[in-house]
Amino acid sequence: MSEPETSAGKGSKAAVRAAMALVVFLAFGAFVFVLSPQARYDWAKAIHVIAVISWMAGLLYLPRLFVYHCDAEPGSTQDRTFAVMERRLLKVIMLPAMLVSWIVGLWLAWTAGFFTSGWFVAKLVAVLIMTGAHGYLGKAAKLFADGRNEKPARHWRIVNEVPTLAMIAAVIFVIVKPF
Repeated sequence: MSEPETSAGKGSKAAVRAAMALVVFLAFGAFVFVLSPQARYDWAKAIHVIAVISWMAGLLYLPRLFVYHCDAEPGSTQDRTFAVMERRLLKVIMLPAMLVSWIVGLWLAWTAGFFTSGWFVAKLVAVLIMTGAHGYLGKAAKLFADGRNEKPARHWRIVNEVPTLAMIAAVIFVIVKPF
């Protein structure tokens, strides 16, 4: 009989693959910083956008998992499977993507001198909202894993819109620069 998807063996393999991917990503990032200043800035922008897309994917998918998790019987195989999926999404995709988004984004802003721009401050507020949503979802994942979720599926459908609205605002502030 094969190992269930929720087993520790599968989790360790996923963690090793994620660590390897992170090492490759960091090595690539280090290589980028030996390039000319303009090439470095352009590559950093690309890395930032890739990280933000990855982070947003998690911010949009995790509440949907919670919607489905609400229907699972606490302690059931389905409940445990959702808990594993949620934890892996948070730790393997969302957290690294958020950290890279923040680090590279702040470096880009510092390099270009955007810290005093009105649009940058507005974007920063939107990103803080996304970070707050990330924290809220992380806490919720722990409650689900402990069988202590008290929120209905409708709550998670509404929460799913918060990062979307913050992301829309951030993109408008960066592209349109209304301030």
